[in-house]
Amino acid sequence: MKATSVRRISSFILVLFMTSGFTTILCAQEEGATGKDNRPVKPLFESGYLIDNQTTRIYPSKTLEYVIHHRFGTTEKGMSDLYGVYSTSNVRMGLNYSITDYLQVGIGTTRNKKYQDVQWKVKLLDQTRSNSIPVKVVYYGNVALDARDKEIFGKDYKFVHRVSYFNELMIGRRITDNLSVQASVNFTHYNMVDSLLEHDKIGVSLSGRYRFSPQSAIIAHYNMPLHIESMQEYKELTNKPMPNLAFGWEICTSTHAFQIFLASANGILPQDNYGFNQLDFSKSKWLLGFNITRLWNF
Repeated sequence: MKATSVRRISSFILVLFMTSGFTTILCAQEEGATGKDNRPVKPLFESGYLIDNQTTRIYPSKTLEYVIHHRFGTTEKGMSDLYGVYSTSNVRMGLNYSITDYLQVGIGTTRNKKYQDVQWKVKLLDQTRSNSIPVKVVYYGNVALDARDKEIFGKDYKFVHRVSYFNELMIGRRITDNLSVQASVNFTHYNMVDSLLEHDKIGVSLSGRYRFSPQSAIIAHYNMPLHIESMQEYKELTNKPMPNLAFGWEICTSTHAFQIFLASANGILPQDNYGFNQLDFSKSKWLLGFNITRLWNF
């Protein structure tokens, strides 16, 4: 990606939050003096996941979340393959636990590449009802282990070759009672990759949720790996990871969330999608997927 494109994307994200937050920051100066409500706003998102993305949602302390991610094959074969349902699928199961209202930790296992992951999420800022703080800021990170046979990693195998890392800073805002948006910047690192692939990748994303009934919402995101020439390991990338466009429908209750969607990436862990995705949505490379979460309080 050219430098001009990177600047345009960065400017777009910046303008999004400046336009939504500039007026509220000015209003907050007046509201703070009158002692108006500085409690956090209601959660921006009903689930900790929005299709392939993490969200700023951290559940109250002592909440256990069980999550199932399922991705079918691509839809390009049509009815002969039942739009990917008969194809080889990718599945992840995970558990997340909120130690406090500001810290969540989790573990998970994924079918593709036999990833075993540990993840965490930390709340840094909370959007307030008086808009004294106009956005919510959350940091997310994970470490994943590729548990396939060691022959996959070549004759110079070392255990550290199995490890990858992902770090993300998310900034979200509840625009109205029904509309929430979130932008993020992230960094992916793999200790070992195949030839002509890169160890490091920076990416950006934009996610949104619009609730149109008490329990239903339209959800969408766009994730873009940035091809920054100054950090590329090769002059020409023959296998550039592709952007991931996704949209779907979410149904929520107090203890469950169900999302069904079309997406243009077949990984589930974020570093897998930002580092290796080869599906091009402009060429009808889509797949059907769903996420299910269930909550318990202890």
